[in-house]
Amino acid sequence: MKLRLRPLDDRIVIKQSEAEEKTTGGIILPDSAKEKPQIGKVIAIGPGKLLDDGKRAKMSVKKNDKVIYAKYIGSEIEIDNEQYVILRESDVLGIVEK
Repeated sequence: MKLRLRPLDDRIVIKQSEAEEKTTGGIILPDSAKEKPQIGKVIAIGPGKLLDDGKRAKMSVKKNDKVIYAKYIGSEIEIDNEQYVILRESDVLGIVEK
């Protein structure tokens, strides 16, 4: 199903990666102990920040990029039982390259 959400300005929509189910030692984590990942896939991007001269700044990220973003940043939303995060492009710390 296609996401029907268009972010504005320099905002991006990210589909968070799943939280780890168990530790590297094999201990299964309960839901309350799972830490939300700070990595996800870019689902949609806005047109870019509006500059003083009326032009739009070019976005550094693009759709389908895998990114790492700052902790406790953005707004979590749920659409069609799927969890997404909307944040500003400046909250993205880096792009994971293959």
